[in-house]
Amino acid sequence: MKLVDTVVRSFKVAKIFRENSDRINSIDFSTTGDTLISCSEDDQIVIYDCEKGTQMRTVNSKKYGVDLIHFTHAKNTAIHSSTKIDDTIRYLSLHDNKYIRYFPGHTKKVVSLCISPVEDTFLSGSLDKSLRLWDLRSPNCHGVMNVSGRPVAAYDPEGLIFAAGVNSESIKLYDLRSFDKGPFTNFKLSHEKECDWTGLKFSRDGKTILVSTNGSIIRLIDAFHGTPLQTFTGHLNNKGIPIEASFSPDSQFVFSGSTDGRVHVWNADTGYKVCVLNGDHPAPVQCVQFNPKYMMLASACTNMAFWLPTVDDAS
Repeated sequence: MKLVDTVVRSFKVAKIFRENSDRINSIDFSTTGDTLISCSEDDQIVIYDCEKGTQMRTVNSKKYGVDLIHFTHAKNTAIHSSTKIDDTIRYLSLHDNKYIRYFPGHTKKVVSLCISPVEDTFLSGSLDKSLRLWDLRSPNCHGVMNVSGRPVAAYDPEGLIFAAGVNSESIKLYDLRSFDKGPFTNFKLSHEKECDWTGLKFSRDGKTILVSTNGSIIRLIDAFHGTPLQTFTGHLNNKGIPIEASFSPDSQFVFSGSTDGRVHVWNADTGYKVCVLNGDHPAPVQCVQFNPKYMMLASACTNMAFWLPTVDDAS
């Protein structure tokens, strides 16, 4: 089945989970697409089975809190940032709820966390104005980059370079093999007056970078030249919260949450809005991701919604 406008418009909520008592702040699909992990302000980590549409289990992180959760390449492990005690990043074994390793170093809230698509390294960015490069096998930081302002970071799909968004105005590209030499290119964009950049994502074809914010604007940028391609607007963000924007796996569509509880969808090439999906979310939708392998979408406020298309693509 191919993702085209008619299919996107036909998405409806197939399942709603109401396990959380507070807002879900981060979600992540496994690379195989069969599981989804979420974490919430109520300090719960919930794992879902995407094929069966069921909740598999809940893990509590009452002591440290939990945010920015990501599966690692091993099936039953995840990394996450902390919301209590300190700003250490934690590496968790999900099947026995034990921490495998701690990654201390950041002195303020971690606001960006991403894992390499090809190896056991990950990047973290913090309000302490630093980006750190780590390896899951060692508690020691492998590299620190000091930046001006709030950083956000993302790996490219090959895991060879990473992009660092700095101070909501420039994107610096680093080669992972020689990141200590500094960025090999720097794109300066017009400074966001109204809002801060809160997320970066490369499209799966590696050609574009999506910049999400804590305002009602999302930008799409050419990954090679830094030229602005699209500005997506029309979704609401009147609470100043980081709202996630995500690509479809074919890089053709962009999905975003909204404080009006709906999911907004644009065509990445034309910039036109395709549709607004209403899933009866009672609160702001902060997390939206498309499954990397299956034709399904997940969106989350305090509830988690799984969406499926209701038409078959006739073309």
